[in-house]
Amino acid sequence: MKKIVIASSNAGKLREIEAMLGPLGCEVLTQAALGIADAEEPHPSFIENALAKARHASERSGLPALADDSGVCAIALGGEPGVRSARYADDAASRAERDARNNAKLVAALAAGSDRRAYYYCAMVLVRHAADPQPLIGEGWWWGEIRNEACGSNGFGYDPHFFVPELGKTAAELDPAQKNQLSHRGQALRQLVDKLRSFP
Repeated sequence: MKKIVIASSNAGKLREIEAMLGPLGCEVLTQAALGIADAEEPHPSFIENALAKARHASERSGLPALADDSGVCAIALGGEPGVRSARYADDAASRAERDARNNAKLVAALAAGSDRRAYYYCAMVLVRHAADPQPLIGEGWWWGEIRNEACGSNGFGYDPHFFVPELGKTAAELDPAQKNQLSHRGQALRQLVDKLRSFP
C-alpha cells in the first residue's frame, strides 16, 4: 500500500499513528486533508466503531483506510467511560475543554471508592477498500490507574490522570517514543502491521 488514509481528526492520535507508520514507507494522508468529514460512531463496541470509520474514509477516498476507536475503561465503573470516552462529559465542548471535563467527571466518579484500576483499550482496523470482506484488526490493552491529580504535559485525553505503576509516571509524563512502545494504540498498530505484512 503506497497510500493510507487515517480516519481521524484527533491531532494527538494522528501524530502517534504517523510516527509508527513512517518506517513502512507509506504515504499517510488524513481524511481532513481530503475533505472527508468524521464518520458517526453509534455502535456499542470499539471494533464496530473503528470499522465504520475505516469504511467511511475508504469509500470517500477510494484508498485503503485505517481507523481506531479507543478509550479508557475503569474497573469500578463497569468499563465506563468506554466507547464514550471522548464524549463522556460533554459533546459540545472544544477538544481541550472536553478533555478537562471528561477527566474531572472520571475523577469524581471514582472519588468514593478505593479501586482506581483502569485500562486503555484500542481497536485498530484497516480496510484495503470500502467493501473489504476481511478487515485487518489489531487490539491493545494498557493497564494503569486513575489518579486524582493531573501530571505531565505530553499526550492528550486522559493521559495526565492515567498513572502507570511500574513506571511511576502518568502517560502524559512519557516521551512520545516511549508511549508508542507501551500504549494500547502502539500495541494495536504493531499487531495490525504484522498481519499486513503477511498479505501480498
